[in-house]
Amino acid sequence: MKDSLFSTLIHLKGNTRACVYTEPLWGLSMNLCMPYLSVYMLALGLNDSRIGFIVTISMLSQIVFSFLSGPITDKIGRRKATAVFDIFGWCIPSLIWWRAENFWFFLAAAIINGTNGVTANSWTCLLIEDAEKKQITRIFSLTTAFGQLSAVFAPITAILISRLTLIPAIRILFLNGFILMVLKIILLYAASKETEIGKLRLEETKGKSILQLSGGYSHVIKMILRSRGMVFSIVIAALSWIIGTINNTFWQIIVNKKLLVPEAILPFFNIFKSALAIFFLFFIIPKLLKGILKLPLVFAFSSYFIGQFLLIMIPADGIIKYPLILVSLVFDGFGLGALAMLGESLINIHVNPNERARILAIRFMFIMLATAPFGWIGGILSDISRNLPFVLNLSILVFGIVITLIYYGKGNDHSAEHT
Repeated sequence: MKDSLFSTLIHLKGNTRACVYTEPLWGLSMNLCMPYLSVYMLALGLNDSRIGFIVTISMLSQIVFSFLSGPITDKIGRRKATAVFDIFGWCIPSLIWWRAENFWFFLAAAIINGTNGVTANSWTCLLIEDAEKKQITRIFSLTTAFGQLSAVFAPITAILISRLTLIPAIRILFLNGFILMVLKIILLYAASKETEIGKLRLEETKGKSILQLSGGYSHVIKMILRSRGMVFSIVIAALSWIIGTINNTFWQIIVNKKLLVPEAILPFFNIFKSALAIFFLFFIIPKLLKGILKLPLVFAFSSYFIGQFLLIMIPADGIIKYPLILVSLVFDGFGLGALAMLGESLINIHVNPNERARILAIRFMFIMLATAPFGWIGGILSDISRNLPFVLNLSILVFGIVITLIYYGKGNDHSAEHT
């Protein structure tokens, strides 16, 4: 019991506790409405290609802010950067999505939403810099699970869609997202303090501009390239992001438009996905993350492959499609949960603590550079056939298995518990 996630949750302290305990508000705000953004855009007249283009623009914006996130996080502090850029990255876009009418609203929101590239860095530093290294994997499990608590209100989403139709219902969700995100920002800022490394970096960066601090990236890139563990973790995280981006963008579309599942039923699949994620993260995945990570990674990629393959093969006719969708989600849920946590945990285990902010900035930028084209590519493929984005995912998943086998075949034995 002392090694369980429940025990970890109860004994959290300081900034880690503040970040984890406020994370349910993320699940009840942005994670409640973002799964419906694609079908919301479709309902407002956008086609698949334009939806994919907007996803790509958002990622390009994230690349810019990811590049600046290390210097910004070091210059103004982890705590302040998280608060300021959560407002820019989520609160302001929520208001734009709430009142969106056409392509240009979504394009503006995507560009502004890209500023969350800063909080992806600063919040991670705030979360784990004062934590024990051996707890990092479990901490990421907890934050991922708490982010899935949107399932609690998914039935309300279904009622809203059935009573009001899709567009008014999703507008209400984005307004709710704005309100709860503001509450999360206030509570986290009040309950946290600057990390010890953050205080040191604040002193070291006094009198230096953001641009001056950005000039030190060549040293950081060399540090990353010298570590096989960091390079491998970035590759795994990039593959996970690409697959997740395609799946999150086009899953609702294929289920609603190809398999002809009514919009009012879609929230119940999100309930199932969230419940699965929480179950896997608390009871299954932690047991697989002990020792060498080769088998968990191969299992994760393989499970995701089976889920995506099943989704493509499901017939649109007949009631059989509903249990088959649920089965595909079981495999997707395990694969996604394991890959997401492994990608985050690996880099934070291998990272140099004194350069964490800049290393995470470069890492996130590399991931976004790799992922950015796939939103647009997925949109073009989806315009041809709703199956094709998921065929693309299948090929990426096979590549992930091959890369994992090659890496561990060379004698690398890094685990989730040790460097």
